[in-house]
Amino acid sequence: MQKAIGKYRWTICGLLFFATTVNYLDRQVLSLLAPELTREFGWTNTDYGNITAVFQFVYALSMLFAGRIVDRLGTKWGYAWALIIWSIGAIMHAEAVNIGHASNTVLGWFGIAAVPVSIIGFMIARAVLGFGEAGNFPAAIKATAEYFPKKERSFATGIFNSGTNLGAILAPLTVPWIAGHWGWESTFIIIGAIGFLWLLFWFYYYDIPEKQKRLSQEELAYIQSDVEANVNQTAAPGAKVRWVKLLGYKQTWSFAIGKFLTDGVWWFYLFWLPKYLAAQYGLEGTDLAFPLFVLYSMTMVGSIGGGWFPMYFIKKGYHAYDGRMRAMILIALFPLLVLLAQPLGHISYWVPVLLIGVGASAHQAWSANIFTTVSDMFPKKTVASVTGIGGMAGGIGGVVVSLVSGKLFDHYKTLGHIETGYSIIFTFCAIAYVLSWVIMKSLVPKYKPITDL
Repeated sequence: MQKAIGKYRWTICGLLFFATTVNYLDRQVLSLLAPELTREFGWTNTDYGNITAVFQFVYALSMLFAGRIVDRLGTKWGYAWALIIWSIGAIMHAEAVNIGHASNTVLGWFGIAAVPVSIIGFMIARAVLGFGEAGNFPAAIKATAEYFPKKERSFATGIFNSGTNLGAILAPLTVPWIAGHWGWESTFIIIGAIGFLWLLFWFYYYDIPEKQKRLSQEELAYIQSDVEANVNQTAAPGAKVRWVKLLGYKQTWSFAIGKFLTDGVWWFYLFWLPKYLAAQYGLEGTDLAFPLFVLYSMTMVGSIGGGWFPMYFIKKGYHAYDGRMRAMILIALFPLLVLLAQPLGHISYWVPVLLIGVGASAHQAWSANIFTTVSDMFPKKTVASVTGIGGMAGGIGGVVVSLVSGKLFDHYKTLGHIETGYSIIFTFCAIAYVLSWVIMKSLVPKYKPITDL
């Protein structure tokens, strides 16, 4: 049956997978170099928290507009511009000090006190990176909605979302080695330039299904087999749906709150784990490579397996959303193991690495499903916009976690037991998913597609 239908949609999924891999490679370079940069520039945990928070704040704000821009430009050009901008932002990190000097000169013209050049330089580079990277998931989710029927979307989302894990795996294997041989500046340039190679394949292979010459009529019919009663057939293809209207639906708030409470957990794992292993176990540089490789390899299983898991319930007759929610409550239980990371951490650093790996793996399974709740209930023309709203909420959650973490770690470091600060944050990381599921289920108890857009 699959052979008769065709498989070109999985080529598109592969493109989304590699773009997401590049996306996470670019954003993780800073965290892996953080111990070295902290020594070189004298950053505190609060300074580092502020730098990462700028990325998350700009990312969050841009997610709202990124979804709208992708809906306006279309998937092909929306994705391309996003990648160009974030690749430039990634490369800009190499010139952070010079950017900082130039920024302070400009600020001086307005009588604004100078900020340490390394801090403001990295903040500006992170802001550009965050602005561009905000386009990745709205564009990828929109492409998935275009190329896959609903029953396959969470699986396809799980596959391309696992690119986050591959990026996280490749980063510790490559970044310390590149930095050790050519310096941290070259690391940002080399990793940042990879995205431009992806663009060549994107322009060659991607087009909307209706114009895609490589797509068979059988596969196109299969992709379009869902009858979307929720689509207003009289609306123009590019008809604008206002954010205010989208915010009037409980489905939007369910997605946004779920992202707000759980995205910060992943941001924390991504940006703070190298500093955690350095602070508590003295692991830095290439010593971080293997533990982080193992941890993020575990998350590959969660991303792909989590995307497949709801199909078990869907095949039993549940609506896509109802089957997804059943899978998500089971997924939400696994991060509770992170509660044991600090109490058992004295045994070996491998104990928290493996327990946090379970939690991070569960996050990726959760992420594959929470993204797909949008395309379960909203018409395709609004998918990127709603994804952007939720992404903004998730980014704000990440800002809160980064700022709180930096201040908390500095506070307990001053008291001589920074491990207490990590224990507090790990507790939040453990319970966030169950809390999110309860709120989401309360807002949207059963499958209820949007029919008036």
